[in-house]
Amino acid sequence: MRRVMWIEDKSNGIVGPARIGWVEVRNGGKKLVYGERVFFSLRGRGFKANFAERETGTPFWISGCHKDGRDALYNTDVEIDEDALEEYWVNVRGRPQDVTKRRLRVRGKY
Repeated sequence: MRRVMWIEDKSNGIVGPARIGWVEVRNGGKKLVYGERVFFSLRGRGFKANFAERETGTPFWISGCHKDGRDALYNTDVEIDEDALEEYWVNVRGRPQDVTKRRLRVRGKY
């Protein structure tokens, strides 16, 4: 299954660079593939991270995108992949007027 997801690098702390893009979900969500990068589930072993990159072990927070836009744990900037713009703005957020907006500041849940 393929879906648009929030992908945030947690290697330098609880807030890191984030992207929104198409992710292939495999093995019941235990394995995710984003471009050439493969991630495996930490199954509750990570601190503010739920996946790690297979090749480097780098921790990431990866989750589905929400209609209210509160996808991050903490406030951060995000860039949306070009091929995910329409899906994110039209089908996830319900804001087709923003379909060209690639960068934004996101309010976190905490």
